[in-house]
Amino acid sequence: MTKVKALSLFSGGLDSILATRVVMAQGVEVTAVKFVSPFFNYDILDDIEGYKEQVRDKYGINAMVVDISEEYLEMLRQPAYGFGKNFNPCVDCKIFMVSRAKQMMAELGASFLITGEVLGQRPMSQRRDTLNVISRDSESRSILLRPLCAKLMAPTLAEEEGWVDREKLLNFSGRGRSSQIALAKEYGITDFPSPAGGCTLADPILSRRIKNFYNDGFVVKSSDMTVTDILLLLVGRQFLLPGGGWLMLGRDEKDNTRLSSLAEEGDAVLGMEQQPGPIALLRRADTFYAGPEDLQKDLELAASLVVRYGKKIKGKPPEADVTCRLAGKKETITIGPIADEISRAWML
Repeated sequence: MTKVKALSLFSGGLDSILATRVVMAQGVEVTAVKFVSPFFNYDILDDIEGYKEQVRDKYGINAMVVDISEEYLEMLRQPAYGFGKNFNPCVDCKIFMVSRAKQMMAELGASFLITGEVLGQRPMSQRRDTLNVISRDSESRSILLRPLCAKLMAPTLAEEEGWVDREKLLNFSGRGRSSQIALAKEYGITDFPSPAGGCTLADPILSRRIKNFYNDGFVVKSSDMTVTDILLLLVGRQFLLPGGGWLMLGRDEKDNTRLSSLAEEGDAVLGMEQQPGPIALLRRADTFYAGPEDLQKDLELAASLVVRYGKKIKGKPPEADVTCRLAGKKETITIGPIADEISRAWML
């Protein structure tokens, strides 16, 4: 007899771990689908095999990683159900992911989908009416099983066909986690993430940056933005220079390394070779400016910011040589630090 297969939408949080294990316990072969984007879990792409091994070793679950970055940027431009407290389109996000997982079912031989949603746990995306909207708009009403609260919901195809026993599913509801923690203990799972969300779009500070970025008055029009733009937006200090240029400045060595690795052709990269200090990246410097004079003004201001946040001597950054690399060319700008009150006015 062919084993029934299912796909679970796997956030890596306790609920998705348990939902997957509850169905696996009934003999269903489950593949956990870990979606990643610049806003959540993107670092997993640096070591996909390591992540899969970790999930297998910790939770006994087979996972796969799927990069949905490009499609996610498009969805974020105009989510049908709007945003939460910050810039988090939670309902549209879940509809998008369920729809995407549904597209994968035929290729992977899956008969139904699983999520770790719990009725009433989240005020925006896990109310009964919202759960119904997610099922309806993703066109997955019959194939979407929510094992942790299934007894409080209408039966799905998996239950009707006998692929899973409804009596062995659960009736969790509300915001408490005691039932989940007790179930995890039964499965021998003690090492699991805290319930705090890991989505950048729900972060009050970073989400404001991203929201501003989606306004067409910014340097990069929302229709032209790329995954790299979003990744850069999340690094270091951010400035909008008087000439309109978008500059990011590393706060520490980690930021400096990140900016250097994300720099693309056409970006200007600035830094001090003779003393410690930040790396700065002026995005799309070769195409954004109307003329070389406008570009040069912003490069000099960028250089003064590099000096301002560099190493201080007797409490003040000294004048320094800042190296600027752009389009295969290198120039040195000798300049002093910009005044704090001016630099603060440019911060995003």
